[in-house]
Formats: sequence, structure tokens, C-alpha cells
Amino acid sequence: MKDARRLSRRSVRSERRLFLVDGPKAVEGALGSHAVLHEVFVTAEAQERYADLLAAIPTDVPVRLVEPRAMASLSDAVSPAGVVAVCGLLDVPLADVLDPAPRLLALCADIRDPGNAGTVVRCADAAGADAVAFLGSAVDPHNPKTVRASVGSLFHLPVATAADAAAAVTACRAAGLQVLAADGAGEVDLFAAEADGLLAAPTAWLLGNEAWGLPPELAALADHRVAIPIHGRAESLNLSTAAALCLYASARAHRS
Repeated sequence: MKDARRLSRRSVRSERRLFLVDGPKAVEGALGSHAVLHEVFVTAEAQERYADLLAAIPTDVPVRLVEPRAMASLSDAVSPAGVVAVCGLLDVPLADVLDPAPRLLALCADIRDPGNAGTVVRCADAAGADAVAFLGSAVDPHNPKTVRASVGSLFHLPVATAADAAAAVTACRAAGLQVLAADGAGEVDLFAAEADGLLAAPTAWLLGNEAWGLPPELAALADHRVAIPIHGRAESLNLSTAAALCLYASARAHRS
């Protein structure tokens, strides 16, 4: 338990190449993927409630019964579901995502909110994107809040990390993807008729930080800057909402 609790820190996750998978949906996602489970912690109540889920865990993975108080120290959820797994990290090099060239990517540059990050992964999964990449000083995709917000989607598609955001954008373009920067001041209207041809091409959507958006030097590397029109009085859209609109616009164009 002490070793598992230390995985709440990013430095420990990176060093040990392990992270916590909190909740039945996340554990179910891990079981249905290529992820490697190392051990599972469960309370007596959860053991009974999620008997079918626990029965699917490979026999060589230890399942440890713990008290609710111990579980509360392992989970950062307000109301822990009572089942937490230790899993091997899922991130892959960006080069692996780009070979062969994908049709649709989400590039998250310097996003900091773990809930937003997990929701973007979930939106990308729902829109049929090929992968999500976290660039620059973005939040760790294995942050417990990010894992929980993805509702299992973290296990459904590749997740890459790249410290150099500019190099990542350049690599996407070299792989044959156009890079579209989501920017409120963009020259292209996402919903204008003339955008349809643009959206039909293989695309990497470049999404910026929740508070200050994309740095000008990074946005300048994109092929186009695309704006989501605001018809009401709202100042802007939440990052994950903007990501969903952009990714689904591309998904529609790719399937039309």
C-alpha cells in the first residue's frame, strides 16, 4: 500500500513506469487493452459488487483485500469505488503514432488541468481519433484525475508525450498531416462551408493551454488557425468542449 500510494506523485510514476487505475470503469478498460496490470486493491464491499470484473483479472495478478480507510488513502476520489489497480504506463513515442500516418490526432500543448486532459482523451476516443499527444509542459496523462476523467478511454487509443512541442508539430507535418490550430482569432471559421474541404484532409488538431491558449510561435507552425464562432455572449469555450467540436468536425468530414 505504501508503494502504491507513492504513485500519486508524477516523479515516482515516471521512475517506476507505473500508475494507479482508480474505479471499475478504468480497471475494465485496462483489462480490455494491452495494458499490464501488476496488482489490484479492493475492499470487501467492492469485491462483492464487482465480482464479475474481479473474476476477469488474470490469475497471476495479485488481488489484495484492504480496509475502506486504506482504500481512501489510495484513491483521491471523493467517494472511492473500492477498487484500484496498479498498471504499467501507457505512453508511447510520438514517432510510433505517426508511422503509419494517422488520419486524426489531438495535440495538447501545455494543458494543465487533469480533468480537461482526461475529457479530451475521451472526446478523441469518441470521435474516432487515432491518438492523443501531450506536448511541452502538459499534465501527465497518467495523473489519477486524468485517468478517471477519461472514463476508460485512456486505454482505447495510443497516448504519446513529447517535451518539445514545436518539434512535435513539425514531425506531424513531415508525416503528411495538416496541423490546424484551434484559435479564437483564427482566419478559418470551423463551420463555414469553405472549411469542409480543409477538414477532409488528415489532420492534427493543436490545442493550447486553458488560460492563455497557444503561444504565438507554436500557433505560427500550424497550416491554418481555426476559430469556433461564438454566437452568444460567452467569452470563450472550455478546452474540452472546443476539442470535441474540432475533432467531430474532422470526423464528419472524413466520413462524408
